[in-house]
Amino acid sequence: MNVKTFSITCVIAALVSIPATGHHSHAMFDDQQTVIMEGTVVALEWTNPHSWLQVNVENESGEMVEWSLEMGAPTNLARNGWRPRMLVEGDPVTVTIHPLRDGNPGGELLAVIFPDGSQMGDDEYIN
Repeated sequence: MNVKTFSITCVIAALVSIPATGHHSHAMFDDQQTVIMEGTVVALEWTNPHSWLQVNVENESGEMVEWSLEMGAPTNLARNGWRPRMLVEGDPVTVTIHPLRDGNPGGELLAVIFPDGSQMGDDEYIN
């Protein structure tokens, strides 16, 4: 393969791969609203591309509602001190989130207070 063909191939490969670096928008979260809730852990799902914390929270009617809270990728979480079994089913937690704009029970996890009182997440949102 000559240098010109190789160069053109590299440029095309680079242009085609740019969309692979994309990421979804956080527009589904209301970042103008911060909500603090107490609940019980249903599961910590340590998955790619995002991990999820499932939490049961009591609503105004006294019914338990499961909230799905989006977290970062496991590798990023691990770099920040998270571990896959830090929270287990039944653990009481206090979470700080940006809720979903559509009103469904979910949001972006900003911070969590663990059963032992320790805290992880964005210091801005932890009391």
